[in-house]
Formats: sequence, structure tokens, C-alpha cells
Amino acid sequence: MSTLTQRTSGLVQRRTEAIRSAAAEKERESGGEEDEARRGEEEDEDKGDSKETRLTLMEEVLLLGLKDREGYTSFWNDCISSGLRGCMLVELALRGRLQLEACGVRRKSLLARKVICKSDAPTGDVLLDEALKHIKETQPPESVQSWIELLSGETWNPLKLHYQLRNVRERLAKNLVEKGVLTTEKQNFLLFDMTTHPLTNSTIKQRLVKKVQDSVLEKWINDPHRMDKRVLALILLAHSSDVLENAFAPLQDDQYDLAMKRVHALLELEPEKESAKPNANELMWAVVAAFTK
Repeated sequence: MSTLTQRTSGLVQRRTEAIRSAAAEKERESGGEEDEARRGEEEDEDKGDSKETRLTLMEEVLLLGLKDREGYTSFWNDCISSGLRGCMLVELALRGRLQLEACGVRRKSLLARKVICKSDAPTGDVLLDEALKHIKETQPPESVQSWIELLSGETWNPLKLHYQLRNVRERLAKNLVEKGVLTTEKQNFLLFDMTTHPLTNSTIKQRLVKKVQDSVLEKWINDPHRMDKRVLALILLAHSSDVLENAFAPLQDDQYDLAMKRVHALLELEPEKESAKPNANELMWAVVAAFTK
């Protein structure tokens, strides 16, 4: 009887030790994960790019186009509307939501290929999710050029007017207000009142402008495929939206000339050839082709 009791006691002891060691291991793992997460947060802080101030391509392009004090874009800029729609397509492509259909045996051109929904997972951005929903539900699929026109409302087909994304600039400005970049005011323009969004956080705007300037000056890489895809897309789409020169306005004459020379070198690239290179984002080059054709 005493032998049985000893065996039982030994078994219970071994089980208890096993449970304790498993708990200790789990605690070490969770501690490691916390340390890793903390390191990631510290890296984000070092980059000066916290979640609250992380901007989408559309927000960056709009911020470059907005007048700091007045809080609105130039009345003469008729390119920014379609440019912002192009930004949405590229943003969705960079987030892995959209792609172009396969080019096939006949090697279709970028502008002839249709946009396909790769993933319908929500992005957390209302405008992006709205555009993604339209693209996912449309059969047969449309090309990049068609989607830029449809999302802008530039169509003669009344049955397709529901694709238009309305008040895009105002909605993007409100996003920037929520992120603490802009504020909201009312301005009187003789015949009407207009809601404006003057700059309230100049640090974020300066950081954005410096990023654009550095990409074609101090940090210039004479190879678009070695450039950060998001920065490359920002330069090309800011140019298509006619707001890129705003980032170069503070530069000295010689720096300005060099920056524009390098931008023109990027604009002279052939999208068809660039999209065929390894690791290229085909949809981004299709959007570029749509604006430069």
C-alpha cells in the first residue's frame, strides 16, 4: 500500500513539475513577443511615423496640393481629381488587394488588361474599401483607364454613374483632420461660404516634402526598381496630379533643376518594359501608363 502511495505521489509531482515548466515556457514566449512588439513600436517611433500620422498615397498627394494657410487646392488644378483615383488603385495594389489579369499568350498591353480583385479583406480606410467593393462586384472587369474615369464620374453611360466616388477631396481632408494634420474652418468667398482645411501640423507636411525632395536628390537611386515602391508611386502620381512642383518650390535653383531632371528621367521610362521586370508592380505601371499615354 505504501509503495502504491509513493508511486502516486511521484506521478503527481512529475505532473506538477511538467505543468510548471510549460507555464514558465509560455511566459517566456509571451515575454519575447512583448519585447518584439515593443521593439517594433520603438522602431516606428524612431522613424517618426506613428499609426496616427501614417498617410495613404491619396492623403500625401492632397497634402502636397493644399495651400498651407488657405486650406484648399488651386482652383486651376483640373488634374488632381483623376490623380487621386489613380492613387487609390495603386494604394490597393500595394496593399495586395488588386492586380492586373495575366497578360496571356498574346501579351496584352497594360491598358488592355483588366483589374482583378486579389483580396477583399477590409483596408480600414472607407474610401479604399468603397473602391474595392466596386471593383470586386463589377463583371466583366474593367481596365485601369476605365476605373480612373468611372471613379471620377467621367462617363457618358448613366448606368455607370453610381461608380463615382463623391467628395473625395473633402473626405480625405477630414481624414487628415482626424490625424491631427489639418484643421477645419469656414471662409467667405463673396457669393458663398466654403469649408477649408488649413495646415495645423507643419512637421508632418515638412517631413513629406523632405521625403519627396530627398528621393530625387540626396537619396537618389538611378534605378526605379531599387527605389521604394511607395515613394516612386508618390513621385509619379504627384506629377500626374500637378502637385509635385509644390514640394520642389523651396529648393535652390540648381537643386530644383536637378530634381526636375531626375523626375523627367522617371517619366520617360516605358511602363510596358518596366512592368515586365522582376518584382515590378504591374498595376502601378498601368496607372502611370494611363496618365502618360
